[in-house]
Amino acid sequence: MADKEFPRGLIVKRPHPNAPDFIKARVSIKRTELIEWLQSKDKDWINLDLANSKNNTLYFAVDDFEPKKQENETKAPEPKETDNLPF
Repeated sequence: MADKEFPRGLIVKRPHPNAPDFIKARVSIKRTELIEWLQSKDKDWINLDLANSKNNTLYFAVDDFEPKKQENETKAPEPKETDNLPF
């Protein structure tokens, strides 16, 4: 398994015990660190997983999954001239 990458400047915590039930987490953003980290990326989209550590703390980790391209992908057959005939 590859090393996990964690976004800089983005912290997630469990909600305060007195928070309403619809609050699932608290996210803190250190704007300058997060902007710097985002600017170091070359992709338009960055996917993050919200995970639970072994010691029960929440954290964000970068989801860097990219599907493998199949070398033997079959292309759709080219239409024949007779395919457009009205009869």
